[in-house]
Amino acid sequence: MKRLTKHLRRKAHSNRFLFFLFVLLLASSAGFAQQSRKELEDKRKKLLKDIEQTSNLLKQTKEDKEATLSRYVTLQKQINKRSQLVETLQAEMQYLLENMERTSTVVIALNDDIERLKAEYTEMARHAYRQRLTHSKWLFLLSAKSFNDAFRRWQYLRQYDRYRQKQARLILGTQQTLLDKIKALEDRKIEKENLLSSEKRQSEILGLEMTAKNRLLEELKGDESRLAHDLESKRAAATKLNNAIEKIIREEMERVRREERLAAAATTPGKTATPTATPEAASISKDFQNNRGNLPWPVKNGVITGYFGRQSHPTIQNIEIENNGIDIRTDPGAQVRSVFEGTVVGTQFIPGYDYMVILQHGSYYTVYSNLEEVSVKKGDKVAIRQALGKVNTNRNTNTSEVHFEIWKEKSRLNPQDWVGK
Repeated sequence: MKRLTKHLRRKAHSNRFLFFLFVLLLASSAGFAQQSRKELEDKRKKLLKDIEQTSNLLKQTKEDKEATLSRYVTLQKQINKRSQLVETLQAEMQYLLENMERTSTVVIALNDDIERLKAEYTEMARHAYRQRLTHSKWLFLLSAKSFNDAFRRWQYLRQYDRYRQKQARLILGTQQTLLDKIKALEDRKIEKENLLSSEKRQSEILGLEMTAKNRLLEELKGDESRLAHDLESKRAAATKLNNAIEKIIREEMERVRREERLAAAATTPGKTATPTATPEAASISKDFQNNRGNLPWPVKNGVITGYFGRQSHPTIQNIEIENNGIDIRTDPGAQVRSVFEGTVVGTQFIPGYDYMVILQHGSYYTVYSNLEEVSVKKGDKVAIRQALGKVNTNRNTNTSEVHFEIWKEKSRLNPQDWVGK
């Protein structure tokens, strides 16, 4: 009996060890997949929010000739976001299928383990019955040759009973785990059906948007002369804006250097001293630099429709445009906000860009233009996210865009590298 019991225990322990090792490996790989799925779910939610926002902007845009280019650019943005959404849904389904395969494997392994545990338990019960241990415990104990032998037999009986109870608990626990896994598998199947339905719906909408985009493109091709004229007007306005920005920044830099020279001369009278930035200016510059990639947007809600740098015109072939910042479509009447604490060093009205506000952040400058009205003045100290004014709305197209730039002294920087995603 002892040899049989030891054999059963070794076999059961070995099987349980292999099974739990198998489940551990599956759980580990599932953990990585779950993390990736969480990232995909977050991305899907973000894309859906962006698509809803762009859809609202498209609804606000007038459907007339002058607004066609704006509608085209916004629709292109919408198509890109929806294409990413379809890809994300497909990736989620792939992860879901892999998860279902892993769960199915665990279900099979749990079924096998239950059958193995039942067989072991049945064999133990059959052997106990044959030996009539359940009816002859006292006989088994009283037949001991000595007190020590009886004590060992008593310990053996206790150990045998505990092991049988443990086997019964393992069977029940494994059965419950199996039921949980089957329930999880059913949930995954429902989730898969929902994802498939969403992917199909988004693909259909994407097809309709592509058709609308091609129609707008044909309209724009037939109206290139007006677009070229508008482009020249835009370039002239951009030049005036750039000149005004450079002038304000240059004057501010000269003023700061004069103050630095005076401060240096006061500390070392009679000697030539090298001017240095004040501790406050140096601290703000460092803080601004440290927040690269995490600055808030200049508007609460919006989508980028104009990107930094030299690029091809969205519809006119062989024509390039240059943007010193980014253009953000937002809601009519939206408040334009400071992306960082600083000082107002200039406000000015620029034809084509309406009101402009420039803030200084140490050696960095942020520019906000196309404002209908301004709520700050030169010399004001502003806090992060403080309202600077209200975005202007184009009455012809019913679109609202803020033009945003970042400079480091006389160098232009790409705002997308600085604001949060």
